[in-house]
Amino acid sequence: MQIADYMDPQLVVRLNADTRNDTLRQLVRYAYHAGKIENEEMFYQAILEREKIVSTGIGMGVAIPHAKLPSYDHFFIVLGVLEKAVDWGALDDAPVRLVAMIGGPDDKQTEYLQILSGLTQIMKDEDRRKNLLTLQQPNAMIDLFRTMTRL
Repeated sequence: MQIADYMDPQLVVRLNADTRNDTLRQLVRYAYHAGKIENEEMFYQAILEREKIVSTGIGMGVAIPHAKLPSYDHFFIVLGVLEKAVDWGALDDAPVRLVAMIGGPDDKQTEYLQILSGLTQIMKDEDRRKNLLTLQQPNAMIDLFRTMTRL
């Protein structure tokens, strides 16, 4: 599998948000309306609880928030591109413009770690980050994730 296999064009979105929590709320709402999650509020709270442990802002203007719940069978990724950067409390203190939110089951730790690692590798590439910020078509953005080696 590739990172792109967890993505859906309707879950690659441009966002206008002023805060981390507003960004997360919008991403969760997109996942809910796409049928990826059953309980919007429960998933949102799980994402916030994870953020309390340590910021998911990995640096370089990127955040990878995530939540795993027992009621899910498959992983999914919602990719958000923020029109303006927001403070995320990232490890490098840089504001965030790219957010890849992962959701999925709590009993598939190996697959989850592979997804997280793959996303981190992709996002470390400065050219890919710049392309993600400028591309307008969701399918073109997903294609950037197809060039990554298999998980």
